[in-house]
Amino acid sequence: MKTLALTLGLAAAAMMVASCSPAPKEQKALVIYYSQTSNTETVAQEIASRLNADIEEIVSAEPYDGDFQATIERCMKEREQGITPDILPITADLAKYDVIFLGYPIWFGTYAPPMKAFLSQVDLSGKKVVPFCTFGSGGLESSIKDLAEAQPNAEILPGYGVRAARMDAVCDEVDRFLKAGGFIEGEYVQSEEFPEQHEVSEEEAEIFNAAVGDYPMMHAQAKTVAAREVPDGTEYLFTAVDLPREEGSKMPPAGEMRVYVLVKNGEEPVFTRVVRN
Repeated sequence: MKTLALTLGLAAAAMMVASCSPAPKEQKALVIYYSQTSNTETVAQEIASRLNADIEEIVSAEPYDGDFQATIERCMKEREQGITPDILPITADLAKYDVIFLGYPIWFGTYAPPMKAFLSQVDLSGKKVVPFCTFGSGGLESSIKDLAEAQPNAEILPGYGVRAARMDAVCDEVDRFLKAGGFIEGEYVQSEEFPEQHEVSEEEAEIFNAAVGDYPMMHAQAKTVAAREVPDGTEYLFTAVDLPREEGSKMPPAGEMRVYVLVKNGEEPVFTRVVRN
């Protein structure tokens, strides 16, 4: 059986090089995921490869095999009718694993319905659960909240999320995520905390607009910001508000949000995730 040496601990001082110490015991890990497209599957395979862990896919009995709009319409119908889709039985014996990595795409602000079906069928009490997800703009935080409610007796650990537009960042980010969590040994750089936010300057507003301007589901204005240095660049945390909606708009309700923007050295700004309040 494949094994994973797991160490759970805090990072060393901010922006200092840290290394993970050996775990006191070996714990067995399973990566289990649902993926409609290849995005979540790509992250799942990367995690499993780094950990040398077992991996299994959640498969819908009736696959969501339509295009984007067809999937949205079916999902909305199921939500309105309170339907949880059927999934095929998994083959893994969950009792043999100490750590479960759960992967899913974000639909309507939380994990996709097939993952909901899986969580309704299993009991992960006493296990360490590490969520990871892919999304258009965000949803990691809200899905973790739902996961904790669905599995109240599991230990939900910090998760990893990546935009579908940033899949080229998965290898480096998964490596850093696993090292920071103590799942694999190795050196990594721990970023300092964001300082107190201040009013957005004209230059910072341009960075925000450049990062979100091409994303059709967000029409917002940055109000305040904080910045910190990260490997190869600068990360910004903007507090923004939705601008007035056009009549008939399908965008989400107006409100405040936090938008994380990364500017790597020599590259254009890109937002990495949105957290709506």
